[in-house]
Amino acid sequence: MESIEGQFPYPWHQHCKILHLVRHGQALHNVEGDKNPEALLSPNLFDAQLTPLGLKQVAKLRNEVHASGLFNRIELVVTSPLSRAMETASGCFGREGENAVSSSTPKIMAVELCRDRLGVRPCDMRRKMSDCRSRFPWIDFSMANDNLWNPELRESEEELAKRVIKLLNWVWKRPEKEIVVVSHGLVLQHILINLLANSDFNPTLTPALCKRFDNCELRSVVVLDTSKIERERWAWLCSDDKAKDVLKQCGHHSIDVATCIYLKSSLVA
Repeated sequence: MESIEGQFPYPWHQHCKILHLVRHGQALHNVEGDKNPEALLSPNLFDAQLTPLGLKQVAKLRNEVHASGLFNRIELVVTSPLSRAMETASGCFGREGENAVSSSTPKIMAVELCRDRLGVRPCDMRRKMSDCRSRFPWIDFSMANDNLWNPELRESEEELAKRVIKLLNWVWKRPEKEIVVVSHGLVLQHILINLLANSDFNPTLTPALCKRFDNCELRSVVVLDTSKIERERWAWLCSDDKAKDVLKQCGHHSIDVATCIYLKSSLVA
């Protein structure tokens, strides 16, 4: 029998990404903020790190990622440069027990575009790059910028939403096809909201997919830019099951529990 790729030779998979979205594990500011929101202004919560429970959450997700085979398929890990996110990214996707990179581990990049809201709250302020490099020498900080913080002005949610669009454009231009993004609840929600707003996704299902992430929760989405596919060929690929069959034969295997999002227009002009 002819393979699915033979039946459908158009290289549509070149216009596809599989994104695994992960919120950081529980951090100290999560605990203190639940008790008293005003605590988030405390300098004692500067660049809040993971709690003992957060570390256990990371260990649990790491075991799940390895058991499912997902670890071996990840090509790139993009993380917020805040400590709680880098601890989560390193704990889940780094080389266990060694402060070094390995050919068996995916590259981890710290990217300012996926950090939490900027300004005012010490818990969302990160350490200087020299400190970050010392603590996480296996992470690529080439996109880091120490000059973004404003202690007197909080980044608005509208500004964050625009930043997320830049993040998605950057991710879409990357050569890797299967990418993890370790970030913060609001950033991850805006990633999904932006993708769904640009798709034919059933609006009644949007609230469930875009609900608040739990600490160390992973959600996977298959994103296909249908604007790059001829209409008659797109009509052939009209169901999630068929899309997933083609993805598997093209080398994308970790999509059984993923949500398919079909973009109506390209993320990149």
